[in-house]
Amino acid sequence: MIDYRGKQVLISGAASGIGRGLARAFAAQGASLELLDRDAPALTAVAAELASLTTCQIATLDLSDSEAIAAYVAQRGEQPLDVLINNAGVEYVTPLADTGSAADARWQALLDNNVASMLRLTRALQGQLRAGSSVINQASIWGLKGVPGFSAYVASKHAVIGLTRSLAWELGPRRIRVNAVCPGWIGTEAAMRSLKVMAEASGRSEADELALILAAQAVPELLTPADLAGTFLFLGSSLAAPITGQALSVSHGEVMH
Repeated sequence: MIDYRGKQVLISGAASGIGRGLARAFAAQGASLELLDRDAPALTAVAAELASLTTCQIATLDLSDSEAIAAYVAQRGEQPLDVLINNAGVEYVTPLADTGSAADARWQALLDNNVASMLRLTRALQGQLRAGSSVINQASIWGLKGVPGFSAYVASKHAVIGLTRSLAWELGPRRIRVNAVCPGWIGTEAAMRSLKVMAEASGRSEADELALILAAQAVPELLTPADLAGTFLFLGSSLAAPITGQALSVSHGEVMH
């Protein structure tokens, strides 16, 4: 239990999956929330769910649009931020064998969505990040290893870790910490879509594919968004004051480093 009363926390990609779980966790600890997503109806539903716990501002925002980000930051004014969670991202297959006319565009679009969007939002909000604040970037254990068929996603998550380390140096003089969280297999819709693709490629059933994945973990269980909450709550707090530039694996032991 970490007291976030009086703290301002912004979460991108907050309408579903991990982002929604993190919004619930920070709200439960008393944080005031700013939630961003492209899915307006889902974002409104999250805000309604959390209304009894905390104040919750929402904005429908496409993080590929620098002008839209600038307009949002101008609208929010000088309100200081204590925690910025760059969670928005996408996951889909990009096999090397795909040489179709749209293959390059899909590859570049995934990197833009997963990496450049983090840079755009952090750059736009850097003036609102107060001394002692925390930036937490959503990476993946696939940013620590290679996976066939998902080269763009894997490359994007490696890039998130590199971006995290560089920003930790740039923002460190202002006592702003920047870290990445690398989740393992979580029972989100995106992860289950990837599981289906992997099962089809291997010729195994989805149940058998999942069994192999879980067998590679020290604790053979799927994570849930709620399982990640403690790591984010810790990294966002003063308890983690000496920690910056790190990529923390939260994967039931699938990746140990």
